[in-house]
Amino acid sequence: MKRVLSGIQPSGQLHLGNYFGMMSRMIHYQEENDLFAFIVNYHALTSIQNREILRENTFSAACDFLALGLDPEKSTFWIQGDVPQVTELTWLLSNVVNVGLLQRSTSYKDKIAQGVAPNMGLFSYPILMAADILLFGSEKVPVGKDQKQHLEMAQDMATRFNNTFGDVFVVPEPDIDKETQLVPGIDGQKMSKSYGNTIPVFCNEKTLKKKVMSIVTDSTPIDEPKSTDSPIFQIYSLFLDKKEKKELTNRFKTPGLKYGDVKKEIFNRIWTHFEPFRNKRNYLTNHSDYVKNILKEGAQKASAVGDDYLSRAREAMGLNY
Repeated sequence: MKRVLSGIQPSGQLHLGNYFGMMSRMIHYQEENDLFAFIVNYHALTSIQNREILRENTFSAACDFLALGLDPEKSTFWIQGDVPQVTELTWLLSNVVNVGLLQRSTSYKDKIAQGVAPNMGLFSYPILMAADILLFGSEKVPVGKDQKQHLEMAQDMATRFNNTFGDVFVVPEPDIDKETQLVPGIDGQKMSKSYGNTIPVFCNEKTLKKKVMSIVTDSTPIDEPKSTDSPIFQIYSLFLDKKEKKELTNRFKTPGLKYGDVKKEIFNRIWTHFEPFRNKRNYLTNHSDYVKNILKEGAQKASAVGDDYLSRAREAMGLNY
């Protein structure tokens, strides 16, 4: 049984990219692995500096995870800020990481290019992410393609620390699902809140229909075959098994397909797929104490593991006396 760890940033409304890119995979892993899953509210501080929004988003993300099937009896589930040992480990790792490594972060460069104000939190983001991973002895870390470099940085930090102070940390391995590593948005780009091209998971029926009907399509005439590289095909395929996907491929290759008809099918498929999860989420949002107790117990479990690895690191560096 491997220890699998990943987290999600409470940056707003959950969308299909979040669900298929990470959440559904994490929930699947809990059946045969030692799953550690958490809400990264420290990381969210790089983009959210309104305390009420951060509180609301954090609780909402926790409800999303639980509603979609995360089982606290089969996993360890907590809020990052409830296990502050991660910030101490961040400092310890800061003393072994090379500044040049951080300067090569493409994520940092991209955000600055997009107009995000540079600060040390954003610059040192990879160190905090590495601490998240190493503090719990994570062996496998499901990540999207855009987080692969950060995981490689965590590997580098673990190796440097071990070579300098002795073997303390597990060197993690990335787990990237090629089929869902880049879920397209309604405009064809990667689905992302920053692009405003998402399809929310837990929205009302009217909003969902409007979003799905807005998926971009090309101008191929009805009497010609359609491209399976289109976002409309790729989004629909997320909900299909192999047989259904083959049938959809044949439909796209056969003249006469109407994009409007396909969009209606996508809307119905999404709405039906998430219906039971919507009902559970409504229950959770109305029983906040129940959710908070789950998170409190998860933080206690995570802290016990974190204390062990942090103690080893302190001892290796000469901080215990």
